[in-house]
Amino acid sequence: MSENDLSVFLGYWKITEMEVWASAYIDLVVPGFIEFAIEDEQVMGSFQFGTVVGWLDCRRRDVSASTFIEWSWEGRSDTDPGCGRGWATLVNGELVGRIFTHCGDDSAFKAVKRSRPFTPAKPLTKTSGQRTPARPH
Repeated sequence: MSENDLSVFLGYWKITEMEVWASAYIDLVVPGFIEFAIEDEQVMGSFQFGTVVGWLDCRRRDVSASTFIEWSWEGRSDTDPGCGRGWATLVNGELVGRIFTHCGDDSAFKAVKRSRPFTPAKPLTKTSGQRTPARPH
């Protein structure tokens, strides 16, 4: 599988480092993660770090000889609604990128591919017309 194939991004990625937030905050509620999956022939995803949770609508972008995954997201921070955008690429097998919150913070991040610590059958579920990330059991 080549790195120009978007499928290299699919799966669960454990966030190991963020420019703005310490690891204690990243893993505050659940182990901080970003996850990409195919749903209805579209790449979708979810992420959570600290009290920030988002649902992703993803696209591929090729720049020079590199492939990136870009997304818009909506979700929440604590109990406040949130939205933004982000991007990531692979560097030596590590996912590196940046997450932006509209009218708020943005942070670079690094993540490594891991087995998902959750047990649900699907990474994303639809409830009441909204996307919800899988919850730990």
